[in-house]
Amino acid sequence: MSSPATATGLPVISEIPALRAWRDAERVAGRRVALVPTMGALHEGHLALVDEARRRAQRVVMSIFVNPLQFGPSEDFQRYPRPLDRDRALAAARGVDLLFTPAVEVMYPPGSETRVVPGETASRWEGDVRPGHFAGVLTVVLKLFHLVEPDVAVFGQKDIQQATLIRRMVRDLDLRVDLVLSPTVRESDGVALSSRNAYLTPEQRVEARVLNRALRAADRAWREGGRDAAVLRRLIEGEFGLSPGVQPDYIAIVDPDTLSPVPVAVTGTIIAVAARVGSTRLLDNHILGREFR
Repeated sequence: MSSPATATGLPVISEIPALRAWRDAERVAGRRVALVPTMGALHEGHLALVDEARRRAQRVVMSIFVNPLQFGPSEDFQRYPRPLDRDRALAAARGVDLLFTPAVEVMYPPGSETRVVPGETASRWEGDVRPGHFAGVLTVVLKLFHLVEPDVAVFGQKDIQQATLIRRMVRDLDLRVDLVLSPTVRESDGVALSSRNAYLTPEQRVEARVLNRALRAADRAWREGGRDAAVLRRLIEGEFGLSPGVQPDYIAIVDPDTLSPVPVAVTGTIIAVAARVGSTRLLDNHILGREFR
């Protein structure tokens, strides 16, 4: 059932009719609405998305939904953390106006079978490692866009392929929503914020810094005139070679729209890396020409 408010004063809705009634009232009032989609287990990276959303709209909706469609057979959907009370408190303190927390059967009623089928861009990089993942992501994001009808939606740069595919879906399906890519938030040692960081041992945490270090090395080389993608790739490989406890899954130097490999790195080219540190898989990326964060 939907709750009008928690002890924090933050309204929480879990049913679609109540969400639509709220949205209709905001539309009548002429207020601009932003959406921040999450799976919960919030950290500062998620909350930075809220800050960006508040700069662009009068109302901010955060969704918390652990989406079963984006979990592969070897990924434990049931074990994904769901600290809802903690998430409510964090969202309220940051200025979220409405929390949407639907159950699986609300988002995918019995008999639901329609899915978004992404194109070739989804089969590369993360899609190659996690087949079917992006079909699940795009399906739930499209549903959230239809339910919330946001004027703007904010996504994090850390999941750059996801953000790129959502942008293509919005363009291809003529959806009326503005997308904002918020820069990656990093911890003090440069490691990109992720809930997965909690799984690292202290020794692995030190090793994990190589992702950031490798991207920074490539960025420096590019700013000094290095444009050959093969040379930049070898530079990144060399950095990874100094951390034997880190096993790269891929090093991608790609076009920002197609995510296809490019021979020459130019302004806007994405450098994305994924690597395993012990049993923990980490992602990071940098967009050339932008300030490194």
